[in-house]
Amino acid sequence: MNTVKSKPVVAYTDLGEATALNYHLSRNIAQRAYRRADADDKKVISGMVSDCEFIEEWLTTGRRPGNKRGIERRAGYEREILLDPIRMQAFASDSKAGSPANLSDDQRFQLEYALNQLSERERECYTLAHGQCIPHSEIAKMLGITYGSVSEYVQRAQRKISDTVENSLFFV
Repeated sequence: MNTVKSKPVVAYTDLGEATALNYHLSRNIAQRAYRRADADDKKVISGMVSDCEFIEEWLTTGRRPGNKRGIERRAGYEREILLDPIRMQAFASDSKAGSPANLSDDQRFQLEYALNQLSERERECYTLAHGQCIPHSEIAKMLGITYGSVSEYVQRAQRKISDTVENSLFFV
């Protein structure tokens, strides 16, 4: 007896370029196939459905699905560099430069007061330049600003600190 096993005929549809509508159509086709599939095929087809949903959402919103905020909104706080003001102790008193233990509570308060007079960006640039001795070019790369801006922020911070030291009752 001659029995010939024939391969199942698989029909496919070219939906064209990758658009949200085409991925939506693909997802619908995959969902229909899922209903007719056996247990082994259901695992593969469910992966296809979830991939189509993921890409469709990405194409529709323009952002990676699942992210609450896009990368453009995260840059501000991710670039933030938290510094301990004690690192600026060399500028509080020349004779006490060294470890944090060499600063008295009054000196620590004076240092924090002087640094609090600065804007956030001035404080970042000043503490990186003078507290950690990082070159202006490296600071510019770290903060994503120009070399000239770093120099201007450091100069402005130095002027503000000098004015604070001269005119404040806390620095007697």
